[in-house]
Amino acid sequence: MSSQNTFKAALAARQPQIGLWLSMAEPYLAEVSATAGFDWLLIDGEHAPNDIRTTLAALQAVAPYRAQPVVRVVSGEVHLIKQLLDIGAHNLLVPMVETAEQARLLVSATQYPPLGIRGVGSAVGRASRWSARTDYLDNADGEVCLLVQAETVTALKNLEAICAVDGVHGVFIGPADLAASMGYRGRPGHPEVQAAIEQAMKTIIASGKAAGTLTSDPKLARRYLDLGCTFVATGVDILLFANAARKLAAEFLPPDAGTGTPTSAAPSAAY
Repeated sequence: MSSQNTFKAALAARQPQIGLWLSMAEPYLAEVSATAGFDWLLIDGEHAPNDIRTTLAALQAVAPYRAQPVVRVVSGEVHLIKQLLDIGAHNLLVPMVETAEQARLLVSATQYPPLGIRGVGSAVGRASRWSARTDYLDNADGEVCLLVQAETVTALKNLEAICAVDGVHGVFIGPADLAASMGYRGRPGHPEVQAAIEQAMKTIIASGKAAGTLTSDPKLARRYLDLGCTFVATGVDILLFANAARKLAAEFLPPDAGTGTPTSAAPSAAY
């Protein structure tokens, strides 16, 4: 683990970072994904069956590669953030942040006293290389990259205030939850949802913070990058596998084989 957070530095420099979502909850496949050349890999703890140990294993699996891991917590609980930081997660994505107050608490959770409330247990943690990094406590606060998810109508109303919170380094728009919040559940591509997403991205970028999202639609991904989005995930590992497996099966089997789910019914990644 380098003491320099290259992902955070790239976002600050507004260098586009192309990512892949890891939902398999399998470190072996996380390492396979790390060989693909992506800038960042999202280890999902919200909608994938990851826990602290499988997240640790994924961090260890991708550590030798250039792809930078970003860990999505299941929720913005202070104790969960502490655990992830101690096992060496530098980049955190926190879902369902709707207010500046929530964002400020999350910032505090990522920083040691006197700036924040992070518990000091680094001596026995992977983050400090088990005390081999004697400068860890002096540098840890600055190494963390905190990304928050704005994915409800309430969050968009408070977006400028969220972006103004010092210590929030980027805001990720969650299309699926935003669509549901707007009354278009399951239709993140609806024109009103897309208009809200684009306006939100413009607000984030104008604030000086990094804007990000996830989409498996290459055209949309390029559109968001053209708007100035800095970190964009362009697919999900488990859907890449599912779609490829279904396509292969469809070449040899009748359409009602297995679950009977046609290949065209595979959901797109937008959460």
